Amino acid sequence: MPLCFFCSDLHGAPARYRALWRLARQERPAAILLGGDLLPGGLALGLREPGWEGDFVEDFLATGFLGLRAALGAAAPRVLLIPGNDDPAAALPVLERGAMRGAWEQLHGRRTELCGRPVFGYACVPPTPFPLKDWERYDVSRYTDPGAVSPEEGLRSVPADPHAVRWATLARELAELVGEEALDEAVLLCHSPPWSTLLDHAGLEGQMVDHAPLDSHVGSIALRRLIEDRQPWLTLHGHVHGSWRRTGAWKERLGRTAMLSAAHDGPELCLVRFDLDDPWSAERELVPGGG
Repeated sequence: MPLCFFCSDLHGAPARYRALWRLARQERPAAILLGGDLLPGGLALGLREPGWEGDFVEDFLATGFLGLRAALGAAAPRVLLIPGNDDPAAALPVLERGAMRGAWEQLHGRRTELCGRPVFGYACVPPTPFPLKDWERYDVSRYTDPGAVSPEEGLRSVPADPHAVRWATLARELAELVGEEALDEAVLLCHSPPWSTLLDHAGLEGQMVDHAPLDSHVGSIALRRLIEDRQPWLTLHGHVHGSWRRTGAWKERLGRTAMLSAAHDGPELCLVRFDLDDPWSAERELVPGGG
């Protein structure tokens, strides 16, 4: 019964990470999975945090996870992470350096195994109103919801091929990631939640842009279709911070698939503890002291 921790949307808050490391030392999970939006973020490149001198990823984040590994030795958890839409792609090289140092495994667009189960990581989200577009894709077609900014517009922290940006979709990239492999035992670590669920409610009902109503559900249609069609064992999500407050839910099922969200709109560390063999029994705790 392997205990795992899941967190998302820590947004570079040192107190949240310190709370996570403290609890990991006490409880010794088999793994810590981090679901994106991990850095101070945005167009500041996610590498600086007020009050922290030096490089946030190398001097704070990697040092903290390496310290956890040193403290627990053979009992140290595996750390699997993906970026999120607020984490600039310019930070990828420093995240990869952290992986080379043994602090974590960077999983976006990759597959690994955890306790005998395949785990796939995917950072991208459908178009948002926010300017940074490194990790945004069209969803199932070249359509952008009212109020959102196209992936072909906005800003990027690293150059991207305009043709690739124009034609890339979550649907295509997710299909390429999982291939034809059976997913009935698989875990999907995704920043976006699936569309039209209890996990992707953005509270936009009644709002209009250019006389067009906004969809309160901002998750991915492609991801929902993948879950419905392929029925993975477990999917993990973040991104829509206040959805749990609007719907009263942070976990949901689609068919046999258990879906858990660690998105949170308060200052605390939102920690989801789950048994990899029984994810529906997961528990969620808001740990004071974050912020």
